Amino acid sequence: MQVDISDFKLFDAEMKFMDIVWENEPLRSRELVKLCAERLGWKQSTTFTVLKKLSNRGIVKNEATVVTSLVGRDQVQRYESEAIVKKSFGGSLPSFIAAFMSGKRLSDEEADELKKLIDSYREGGK
Repeated sequence: MQVDISDFKLFDAEMKFMDIVWENEPLRSRELVKLCAERLGWKQSTTFTVLKKLSNRGIVKNEATVVTSLVGRDQVQRYESEAIVKKSFGGSLPSFIAAFMSGKRLSDEEADELKKLIDSYREGGK
């Protein structure tokens, strides 16, 4: 099944569900039901409804009652962060960072780490 990148948008409950999957995969569906009941207060029917919905979107696979992810946490985080930058900041990463950093201070170590990260993504760079 081909996954459309827009399928990576997860609502809060779906993200909490996926956190459980990512932390415990592969896991049997009955274990998933138990974990969702403990952590989210969900009934079995709710767990199976979300499982089916995410399975239909190509985000998880439930094969022989074993649930695994087909999409990684990093892929979802990348999609969601890009969507926020695009929607709220017109696609401007510097505008997003300026808003995020407003009123905050970085330690020298954090600033060095961010500089290294930026340098590693610089076009035609190092």
